[in-house]
Amino acid sequence: MPNAKVLESKKAIVEDLSNRIGQATAVVFVDYKGITVAQDTELRNRFREAGVEYSVVKNTLTRLAANHAGFKEFDEILNGTTSMATTTEDPIAPARIVSEFTKKYKNVLKIKGGIVEGKVQSIEALNAFGELPSKNALVAQVLGTFLAPISSLAFVLDQIRAQKEGSAQ
Repeated sequence: MPNAKVLESKKAIVEDLSNRIGQATAVVFVDYKGITVAQDTELRNRFREAGVEYSVVKNTLTRLAANHAGFKEFDEILNGTTSMATTTEDPIAPARIVSEFTKKYKNVLKIKGGIVEGKVQSIEALNAFGELPSKNALVAQVLGTFLAPISSLAFVLDQIRAQKEGSAQ
């Protein structure tokens, strides 16, 4: 039986993890078996730059935290080496970074499961999210699509104006 101090410490960890899971726009559980220190440092820097909180977690405490946050689906996947990436910003950032990292370093990271905007996602869905561009890039693409017809109209009107000026001379 653990002493009261250890028990309180574990309760605090579970509460913190539960809050992280509950407040995040995305949570990704990752199997990080075989990662080197240099690779781990690079991965943590990439996560930090994207506003993603990344930490190695204890499976039992994380399972309790996920259950407390209302997600009982992770009981079976929380085993072995597990880390957790959470963000309150770009919901596809954790999956995208893990996906890019997996392409660069084969067989180092593997997505175990996760949550995006309050919904449990399959490994396949998270890997598909990993293939998407960043939120800012997607917004830029949409805006570019909106601007294309306006730009075309402006070009045509300019051509008509130029043609009329040329015929008036």
